[in-house]
Amino acid sequence: MRGAGRVRVAAGIISGVAIGAAAIGVIGLTLSAALSVLFARRLVTPPGRAESGLRILALGESTIVLSASVEIRAPGRFSLWFADQTGHARIGAVISQSSRWVARELLSVQFGEPKPGDNARTSGWFYLNPADLGLAFSDVDIETELGPAPAWLVPAAQPSSTWAIHVHGRGVQRPETLRAITEFYDAGLTSLSVSYRNDTEAPDSADRRYGLGSTEYRDVDAAISYARAAGAERIILMGWSMGGATVLQTLMRSANRDMIVGLVLDSPVVAWGPILQLHGAINRIPTPIQRAAQAVLGSEQAQLLVGTENPLDFPAMNFIDRADELDRPILLMHSADDAYVPVEPSRALAELRPDIVTYEEFDTAGHTRLWNYDSERWLGTIRTWLSIQLGEGTADKPAGVATK
Repeated sequence: MRGAGRVRVAAGIISGVAIGAAAIGVIGLTLSAALSVLFARRLVTPPGRAESGLRILALGESTIVLSASVEIRAPGRFSLWFADQTGHARIGAVISQSSRWVARELLSVQFGEPKPGDNARTSGWFYLNPADLGLAFSDVDIETELGPAPAWLVPAAQPSSTWAIHVHGRGVQRPETLRAITEFYDAGLTSLSVSYRNDTEAPDSADRRYGLGSTEYRDVDAAISYARAAGAERIILMGWSMGGATVLQTLMRSANRDMIVGLVLDSPVVAWGPILQLHGAINRIPTPIQRAAQAVLGSEQAQLLVGTENPLDFPAMNFIDRADELDRPILLMHSADDAYVPVEPSRALAELRPDIVTYEEFDTAGHTRLWNYDSERWLGTIRTWLSIQLGEGTADKPAGVATK
């Protein structure tokens, strides 16, 4: 009987272990599912105000000293937002630095008065409106399906039937696009720098979620309709980061597709899968959870779980797989060290379509800061490409030129 009792006790222990293991498995699956939903929701939810993680330590007549970080050590020219973003300045080259501080040129202060102790952050924006470029402009509204979306209209010096429409990236606004507008102006184009749904300037969509280009393109299409009504006959689209994904969607889906004659892409999202992989790795999210997040966003449960009005069609947003469908000249510029949008998809697209893609790869610049790092090269690349597309370059030069 004592032997039988030991058997029953052992069986109970084994049963308990099995139940415990099953419970742990259920908990693990539940946590994984919750994490995948959280990761998916973060991708499509417009971010709040950017963090100001720097501190102003000292000021000179033409020098500013800030707390050290990778951000503030970056070479180039940048905006500096300070005092909870109530002030704005422009900073230039690094003058000196230590392990704890970095001194940079203080080029100008647009508003506010920087003081030691103020928090601060840098931005790739350098200009705040077209007047900073010395260009005449007007504020206009684009009538979208959600309501009027503000835009800047920068007319060409002479009446032009070729327009450029500039589309900013995720979590930012129109000033991002201003770094390119002078080149388009000098080439004789009228420019329209637009806002789009959920960017804090244009009306929100009903779900207040990004479509990662698959819904935003409708607002860009409305801008093309505006340009057409104003006399435009040809359109060049320029997109930055997620704005690149948006203009690619516009090319494929626009009711005004016949007007689009070329694309300029800066640090673009060419496919979203690699974005999830990169940010999953940065946040130490296991690969199965990354894949589950993409599956959630593409499922019929997306509205319930992440709040998007409709599922996202990731295959339709993958322009590596759809490369053979592209049929317009593309200037594509990207930095090898981009820590937000990986460069590999851009390289792949350039390799797949050298007949239409002119590819210019930078290093050191980071994400959408190619102008900030080397404005002469960046602007010159746009200038040369525009001259070819507008018929002013060498006619027999191939459309795709890959350089590094």
